[in-house]
Amino acid sequence: MRSPTIGSPALLKVVAVLATVGFAFPAGYLVWRNFTFSSDPLGVLFSQRTQGPLLRTLQLAVLVSASTAALGTALAWLTTRCDVPLRRLWQGLLPLPLVFPTFIGAAALIRTLNPGGLLADWLDNVGVTWDVEMRGLFGAWLALTLFTYPYVYLPVAARLRRLPGSVEETARLLGDSPLTIIRRVVLPQVATAISAGTLLVFLYAISDFGAVQLMRYDTLSRAIYTTRLNNQPVSLALSVILLVLAAAFVLAERAATRRFEVAAPVRSRRPVLYRLGRAKPAAVAFLIAAVAVSLLGPLASLVDWAVDGIALDASGGRDLLVGWDDVWSPTWNTAFGSVVAAVVAVAAVLPAAYLVVRFRSRIGTVANAVIVSSFALPGILIGLALLFWTLKTDVGSHLRNTLVLLVFAYVVRFGGQTMRTSQVAVAAVSTRLTDAARTLGASWARRFRTLELPLMAPGLLAGGGLVMLSVMKELPITLLIAPFDFPTLTTKAFNSIEEAFVAEAGVWSGVLVVLSGVLTWFFIVRRADHFD
Repeated sequence: MRSPTIGSPALLKVVAVLATVGFAFPAGYLVWRNFTFSSDPLGVLFSQRTQGPLLRTLQLAVLVSASTAALGTALAWLTTRCDVPLRRLWQGLLPLPLVFPTFIGAAALIRTLNPGGLLADWLDNVGVTWDVEMRGLFGAWLALTLFTYPYVYLPVAARLRRLPGSVEETARLLGDSPLTIIRRVVLPQVATAISAGTLLVFLYAISDFGAVQLMRYDTLSRAIYTTRLNNQPVSLALSVILLVLAAAFVLAERAATRRFEVAAPVRSRRPVLYRLGRAKPAAVAFLIAAVAVSLLGPLASLVDWAVDGIALDASGGRDLLVGWDDVWSPTWNTAFGSVVAAVVAVAAVLPAAYLVVRFRSRIGTVANAVIVSSFALPGILIGLALLFWTLKTDVGSHLRNTLVLLVFAYVVRFGGQTMRTSQVAVAAVSTRLTDAARTLGASWARRFRTLELPLMAPGLLAGGGLVMLSVMKELPITLLIAPFDFPTLTTKAFNSIEEAFVAEAGVWSGVLVVLSGVLTWFFIVRRADHFD
């Protein structure tokens, strides 16, 4: 019989049930509200007002998923299994577009690639006219592809590094060409990694608000935001459609993934390295182009915004509307909110992780499913559900525009990211150690504080770090329910971009990118091998 390690199973079950209700509340409230608020909910659901945004959302998500799957897999293959020079450098640079919230990346593309932008000015100097407009479907597709492909690149690269080289060597000895080996041997073994990464990209694409808002492409998320006040029945109907779309894709992806499930391979001591030969210059050019467009170009745009604004302010052309003293408050709010959300998320998920790993409890299994599934719930739906709840109920009105409600929304949105790392952390604690400590008379609180928590700390910190990074870049939840006196770097940057204060946007965006870049390096790039 397994011994409990913190508290009792009954206490863990109570906490897990409460967490399950909390994580399920926004989705449940949206569905309930849709069918009680409108006199004809089914009519609104299938009206012309909802069909257009739905079709545009599907079109964008499918295109972005396909392009990121191809781009991320190709980059992973080149940097892990081909003899390109400076492979370690590319492996460090390619995940870094994750530091950009998509709305900042979209704004940088507009600034760089639109007529009159940096690229147009540079091409004009060499006699080339550039008239491509970053707007609509094309602009949204390009922005989302460039700044979400690491979700595919990271798991695929991790899986490729772990594939045993013996099977590929055998295929080569039997006379198979490299392309045949890739198609028949490698791709089936990395299919689950590609599928998992593409799922994240699809969910990101259907829920993204910032990029589609700046590109003026009317998807479900943008339509929900614009109709939330003046046409609540349509906003609620669009929300339910987006919720069903996310759930349906998650279920379909899990069913399809089972067909490709294979045993986790052991890391090969001698991974097969393919020689590119005459194709090497083209491969290097491809890597340079990917890094330049998705990382260096946006960084150059942010620097250009800020430098132009500071230069104008110094020359008396226009006052910079943000002083360096003003940067502190949004930066502190961003860091503080991210840290608090990460701590609460880990604390909320940990009891369910204990129930799953140590007690094999059905309640833990249900809690695990609900918490993980909540990660597929778009942020704008969580924000909208809690906004309507605070506006329409007496209980909710006391929490309107409070930090407590904002942290709760962050935890529901990103708490699922900590579930896997929490389970691994719990499994790392030997029951023999806890049994020995209990035999020596240590209470459960003392065992948890002095024995289990230190052993679990690395895994819990990793999960909390991912939550911090995600919260730091979250936009729609913060726009909808953040306290009025709690500005963050995301809201400051987004509002500056929307109001065409380019220099100020450069300052806010630059600080945000630096903060998220530090977290991305410590919790994603340094742990790239663990994304398998």
